[in-house]
Amino acid sequence: MFIQTEDTPNPASMKFLPGQPVLGEGKMGMDFPSRDSAAMAPMAEALFDIDGVDSIFLGADFVTVTKTDGTEWHHIKPAILGTIADYLTAGLPVLSEGAETKDLTAGSPDQYEGETKEIVEQIIELINTRVRPAVANDGGDIIFHRFEEDTGLVYLTMRGACAGCPSSTITLKNGIENLLKHYVPEVNAVEAVM
Repeated sequence: MFIQTEDTPNPASMKFLPGQPVLGEGKMGMDFPSRDSAAMAPMAEALFDIDGVDSIFLGADFVTVTKTDGTEWHHIKPAILGTIADYLTAGLPVLSEGAETKDLTAGSPDQYEGETKEIVEQIIELINTRVRPAVANDGGDIIFHRFEEDTGLVYLTMRGACAGCPSSTITLKNGIENLLKHYVPEVNAVEAVM
């Protein structure tokens, strides 16, 4: 199995593309910021066994690994490649039975009414069609949390390589905020939720 690797804007994260589904299309990525959080994901647990792995993000067709400070990629990259290849080639489960990926948003338009619900639906549609694919190209994901009608604030969470990326604030403010403000005039600003 050939696994392509890509650098991400976050120098501590690398994207691994095995050329086949990891979670599968239409499924939201899963973020594992620690070994304890990976209890329902055998492949993520195995990746955490590699000394120097700090966090893991599983996408539809990629795996993003973030390394610890002081760890060099050339020391851990071969073990990461081997672990991913072993799991996918052998057909081992990436997730344990019963583990589920969540909906594409943490916040739902059903929490809102009337015109505000329509605004939230527009925001979520823009995130899913314009923002999420671009962020996935960089080895990450973005989650909509909520919209505050009275302030015009949109709250989002960056995950995967984007979570600790030095340029994530620029992405949120100059990219996503400008896009949402352009298409949804009720949006005044975008804020990150940790």
